[in-house]
Amino acid sequence: MTDILEVARRQVLEEGRGLSAEQALECLTLPDERIADLLALAHEVRMRWCGPEVEVEGIISLKTGGCPEDCHFCSQSGKFESPVRSVWLNIPELVEAARETARTGATEFCIVAAVRGPDERLMAQVRDGIKAINDAVEINIACSLGMLTQAQVDELVSMGVHRYNHNLETARSHFSNVVTTHSWEERWETCLMVKEAGMELCCGGIIGMGETVEQRAEFAGQLAELEPDEVPLNFLAPRPGTPFADRPLVEGPEALKTIGTFRLALPRTILRYAGGRELTLGDLGTRDGMLGGINAIIVGNYLTTLGRPASQDLALLTELQMPIKALSQTL
Repeated sequence: MTDILEVARRQVLEEGRGLSAEQALECLTLPDERIADLLALAHEVRMRWCGPEVEVEGIISLKTGGCPEDCHFCSQSGKFESPVRSVWLNIPELVEAARETARTGATEFCIVAAVRGPDERLMAQVRDGIKAINDAVEINIACSLGMLTQAQVDELVSMGVHRYNHNLETARSHFSNVVTTHSWEERWETCLMVKEAGMELCCGGIIGMGETVEQRAEFAGQLAELEPDEVPLNFLAPRPGTPFADRPLVEGPEALKTIGTFRLALPRTILRYAGGRELTLGDLGTRDGMLGGINAIIVGNYLTTLGRPASQDLALLTELQMPIKALSQTL
């Protein structure tokens, strides 16, 4: 029987062709004693097709809580009895957050809003916020504002938004178990509009929401078909009051196999550590992932959960001799 890692070495490392969903499943089901081999190959792939630089990003919530959607993992949904309440950030707070992000060496600052899609009030706030940030800080601006119309996509392009985040969240076959108030196809359509308009697309999801290992492989294949510029990998951090509050954490070995596999499925993509890594992987596992295909990281806190201090992640990058990608390289 052909070893999947031997196949991946030829196909992905040497030829630059990502794994199919069927091949990804073979990697995800490797025995735990092969994890080190998988991560080592994934690191080689990352170094060959992406290089040693790591892209650092900070995120801030412009509008928190009160979202009308029922994403079962999210404490910002207005449909659940979670401790998060609706709050709007003002422009000076937004600018200061961008300054703090830039001081870490980050090149990307993402403005996030908990909404189905932006209304005129939110678009006006984003417009004013982007102008204020651009006047004060040299940093790329990304947005994550939910599902968009073509007119809104065009307006964000005119504002100078560098990258748009819109996660598919999970495999198409599992999506209705995670969200019922909109469809996977609606998310896909927004992603296609963003790509066609010339913005970079950031599109990933959350591992550990009750999906099977086959559905994780399906998800990797669907992301590869979409070809986003960046894929953020989140691991579920169960939030009080949500339908997924009692879900178990993803086990460390599972998480590492997912990281290595997604790198082999997406050899040229920015693969970013996002939420939940601190709980799932801890310090040692975070290091393993950085040496197993990850080449971008969110520093500081997430939208409604605490991350670890940015200084810890930056110190790890220095220790691993992984340079932070310069701003000019991300333009």
